[in-house]
Amino acid sequence: MLPFARVTIIGLGLIGGSIARAVKAKMPTVRVTGHDADPDVRETARAIGFCDDVTDTPGAAVIDADLVILCVHVGAIGAAAAAIAEDLPAEAIVSDVGSCKAEVARAMADALPGHIIVPAHPVAGTERSGPEAGFASLFDNRWCIVTPVEGMPEDAATRVAEFWRRLGANVEMMAPDHHDRVLAVTSHLPHLIAYTIVGTASDLEEVTQSEVIKYSAGGFRDFTRIAASDPTMWRDVFLSNREAVLEMLQRFSEDLTALQRAIRWGKGDELFDLFSRTRDIRRGIIEQGQDDPAPDFGRSHN
Repeated sequence: MLPFARVTIIGLGLIGGSIARAVKAKMPTVRVTGHDADPDVRETARAIGFCDDVTDTPGAAVIDADLVILCVHVGAIGAAAAAIAEDLPAEAIVSDVGSCKAEVARAMADALPGHIIVPAHPVAGTERSGPEAGFASLFDNRWCIVTPVEGMPEDAATRVAEFWRRLGANVEMMAPDHHDRVLAVTSHLPHLIAYTIVGTASDLEEVTQSEVIKYSAGGFRDFTRIAASDPTMWRDVFLSNREAVLEMLQRFSEDLTALQRAIRWGKGDELFDLFSRTRDIRRGIIEQGQDDPAPDFGRSHN
């Protein structure tokens, strides 16, 4: 039995569009309704046809839904939830896809008192955005972390978890605040580092922009890929998860100082031990199927 029969997606960008495509591919009898605040995005979504219906108002989109997924920037979650409050059926479950959970859960609870809220975070995406960027296999063998809110019905979290499994994801249950600490180090801090490195390179007066682009090695290219991510989304992520990000940034700064000291004093063994440990982590990620083992990340060199 399918966990939901009528799914509404608010926000039809990369993630929202991919959810809609995945539902139609893997649960074709489920009716998918979509809405986006941007009229151009709505028209594009209608033209592509990954929803059964695209409404011009958020209220019309949720009026008969049994699952509503808010696929908007974490800073806009509260407003998006408030916009559907009057028309949301009492039995509907409301979820989201944001990479911050504690603050998002509070914002949804404030906007939707008395409603069933089950936040979730599919750990998947690309640096691209917009309705054209989505694809049905985005969540295959990726993790989706479901973070139940205290006081919500247990079967609601079970149904949301099953929904994500049907889309091809591996599912983990986690407390919202624990999720935020984990993602601060695995996702948020790497993005902050990438933005910083690419920004530093562009600011160096003795290196022209053309040289940075012309002589980009693999490492810098991969940082630019991360740094090309949606700036509005990542601004909201850092502000919403500021405490965990600042905690991990402090730890990283301490480790970076230790590394700086090892280089200054020629401690080759210390450097070798660190690099060996980090290489083992990379191997573990590949063994778990979370990345491609192909050389140069599978890039074509034809």
